[in-house]
Amino acid sequence: MAFSDEQLERYSRHLILRGVGVAGQKRLLAASVLIVGAGGLGSPVALYLAAAGVGRIGIVDGDTVDLSNLQRQIIHTTANVGEPKAESAAASIRAINPDVTVETYDEPVDAGNIADLIARYDLVIDATDNFSAKFLINDACVLAGRPFIHAGVVGFAGQVMTVVPGHGPCYRCIFGDMPAAGEVPTCREAGVLGAVVGVIGSLEATEALKLIIGVGEPLVGRMLTVDALTMNIRRVPLPDHVPDCPVCGDRPTITTLDPDNYIQPACAI
Repeated sequence: MAFSDEQLERYSRHLILRGVGVAGQKRLLAASVLIVGAGGLGSPVALYLAAAGVGRIGIVDGDTVDLSNLQRQIIHTTANVGEPKAESAAASIRAINPDVTVETYDEPVDAGNIADLIARYDLVIDATDNFSAKFLINDACVLAGRPFIHAGVVGFAGQVMTVVPGHGPCYRCIFGDMPAAGEVPTCREAGVLGAVVGVIGSLEATEALKLIIGVGEPLVGRMLTVDALTMNIRRVPLPDHVPDCPVCGDRPTITTLDPDNYIQPACAI
């Protein structure tokens, strides 16, 4: 494909960047990414992927914009309160970059629809706020062989890891079974500093762009943790293989997505 004059100007800083260049920008324009959650994490992910020229972006979120979201969910504005988050996010993406095709799914993600959703995209972004959704995304992506970027934030701290099935551990390898309801607070219960969510979401976007372009070292087999109060940033090594992981281990017991195992609907941070 040949770049238009507008694209040559729009992506000029990529085109001159060693490691991206013409080949990398073409990969971005040909790529597709599904973002699960159009909230605090999904906002910077969607905005940066759109600005970078990722050709097709899916936004799935069954919620509407609430005034309490605007402290951190920067893809929405006060004028969007009451609108479906997926549609509000799509409008912001289209305003940034008309090159991007945006597909919206104004519905909650669950065991019944996630396999069909992720099958349409090259890469998945976990931008959700509860363990049920995170385990669902992990299990569905591992079963489908689809790479995804995980992130979690609460209070002043966050974490990011990249899962490429067959290459390093999955989310369930590290965290085992999901905790009992109420055992670990969500940001809705404990609060969250909005700027921290922006930092972690931007790191997710960076990981996604690296994977698409094929540059650098993704966080496969590693977890990046950020404590914003101390600015302590650590890259924690993870095991290469967990034989007893129930979804990607030597004798997996999770081979289908049972709705009874994922009882909490996916919601955005």
